[in-house]
Amino acid sequence: MIRGLDTLYQSVNILEKRQENTSANIANIETTGYQAKELFQSTYKEVQMHNYQGGEDNDQRIDYDGFTYGNYIAGSYLDSSKGALESTGRSTDFAINSDGYFTVRMSNGQIAYTRNGNFELNDQNQYVTQEGYQVLSANGNPVTATTTGTPDFGIVSFDDDQTLQSLGNAYYSSQSAGTQVASPNIEQGYLEESNVSASDEMVSLIQTSREFEANQKALSATNQTLDKAVNYLGKI
Repeated sequence: MIRGLDTLYQSVNILEKRQENTSANIANIETTGYQAKELFQSTYKEVQMHNYQGGEDNDQRIDYDGFTYGNYIAGSYLDSSKGALESTGRSTDFAINSDGYFTVRMSNGQIAYTRNGNFELNDQNQYVTQEGYQVLSANGNPVTATTTGTPDFGIVSFDDDQTLQSLGNAYYSSQSAGTQVASPNIEQGYLEESNVSASDEMVSLIQTSREFEANQKALSATNQTLDKAVNYLGKI
């Protein structure tokens, strides 16, 4: 019975993390270039249950069926599918219509990557993000606006997008430098919308809510069993 409480605690903890993740995805439906984050869970390895209540002296081991201690969050992955392109008509808006990420230098000097091409120009006629981060070229220099052709943005791709770590606001970091895309397909006057599916996230939210209710009922039943064991069994 005590083990049941522990298993329920783990289950509710998983549901809380799933709900937080779903809420974060829903909150970023309108965030340009945002990529949905998904969690996946696994089951703990089965262990053998036993006791030593066999034999005349209750000192012989008796093996029972296997038992699992519930599930756990095994990790997360980034949904790297591309969002739809939205025409804005602004000359400082860009969308990557291929694999890869824009390279930017954040205020603290850290290199980050994003598919959000909602840029503007600073006083030096250089492209910067809405947060003021410098947009970099393939050689690591700030990109200056040109009157002809597509600016020389440094578009970087990764062998495995799952190695990217979210920094928030559709920015990602990576321990590897990635690979420069030789001929990226960049659309000027467009932005890539978030790839979050509102309907899928709402279904996930409803499913999580129902699982919360099921765990609440299981907790109530376990509590009633413990109450009888503590308050009534000893009187027999």
